[in-house]
Amino acid sequence: MHNQHEIKTRQPLLNKQGGLSERGYTKGILMDYDRSMIKANALRIKEWDYYLVTTKDFAVALTIADNSYMGLDSISLMDFRLPWDHTNSPMAPLTLGNKNLPSSSARGSVSVGNKKYFIGFTHNGDHRRLNFLMKNFYDGKDIEGEIRLENPNQESIVIATPFSEKETHFYYNQKINCLKASGTVRYGEEKYDFNRPDAYGVLDWGRGVWTYSNTWYWGSASGEIDGVPFGFNIGYGFGDTSAASENMIFYKGKGHKIDQVNFNIPTKDGKEDYMSPWTFTSNDGRFEMDFRPILDRASCTDAKIICSDQHQVFGYFSGKAVLDDGTKIKVSDFLGFAEKVFNKW
Repeated sequence: MHNQHEIKTRQPLLNKQGGLSERGYTKGILMDYDRSMIKANALRIKEWDYYLVTTKDFAVALTIADNSYMGLDSISLMDFRLPWDHTNSPMAPLTLGNKNLPSSSARGSVSVGNKKYFIGFTHNGDHRRLNFLMKNFYDGKDIEGEIRLENPNQESIVIATPFSEKETHFYYNQKINCLKASGTVRYGEEKYDFNRPDAYGVLDWGRGVWTYSNTWYWGSASGEIDGVPFGFNIGYGFGDTSAASENMIFYKGKGHKIDQVNFNIPTKDGKEDYMSPWTFTSNDGRFEMDFRPILDRASCTDAKIICSDQHQVFGYFSGKAVLDDGTKIKVSDFLGFAEKVFNKW
């Protein structure tokens, strides 16, 4: 078992040298992020808010990202019944923090857009509101939606992670799972109704200074088991995680910290075979899952200097998750995703 260092005191995220004041994890936003304290090259700063809202049948994902040298606003729609997906991501050069993403996930709102699209994330205290519209999203059809996410007082996983290559590079990230969702999305004539018990959202709130070349693994799921909110966050590759991993199981609003989880992606002819069954194993035996893929939301951009090769694979998790007190949660056909992303950015 690796040491999972929990940060207990409220403090600035960065010290005067621009490095992390303390490295490890918390179960809520405790350290204060201030972009002006960063001492690294301004073009390396990356900030984003990413929401994914799922049901067992369909999902929508929304991103507002300011990666300094470029900004990206993204809408994805996925229908697991077909399966089908489409993503539309307008980009803009040299945004350099102009999107004014909030310095804390606990407050602040952000919106972007032009004549062709709008994406807005509004923080209203006890709930969040996601509004979006894009003309000619795909196939001549518009998409628009409004989703409400309840914002209960619950635990989440927050990591303050350094990169071993550079003292002034870091990743500060919060994943808030199990945000109860309601609302509707319209795509052309079709209506996707999120007013159902299995509709849940996750927020991936990221702020940091990244090294140029990275491969990361991330998996997440949120929903209910026997009427109780359950979810998990798993992953690695986000910098030097020796102080703490970002692996956590969520049950009834509480976070249960687990150690290391391995993504066992099958291979075929020497390449990853993303649509064959995967397994997930853990060194502490607390997260053991089979994963049956249904959709690979793959995208590859290769401009040589900037390259992004992403496989976000949606599917059904089955297995067991063990809480801090030893309680075993039996997981059966639970919708979530697992991804492998390679970036040169």
